[in-house]
Amino acid sequence: MTAKKDMIPKPRTKFLRLKCQGCGNEQNVFSAASRQPKCLACNSVLAQTTASRIRTKTKIIKELE
Repeated sequence: MTAKKDMIPKPRTKFLRLKCQGCGNEQNVFSAASRQPKCLACNSVLAQTTASRIRTKTKIIKELE
């Protein structure tokens, strides 16, 4: 019999730490954001939204859990 922890599915979404190409500011963004995430410092677009996930335009520094 399998353990209970195997029966509970892990979430498919994550928080991503992105680095802005324009100013170098690092920012946390949700991988399933419904609005276009913009840099808080220079207001440039960090990622494009799609139907279910975001498509990043910048470098992903790390995935947060």
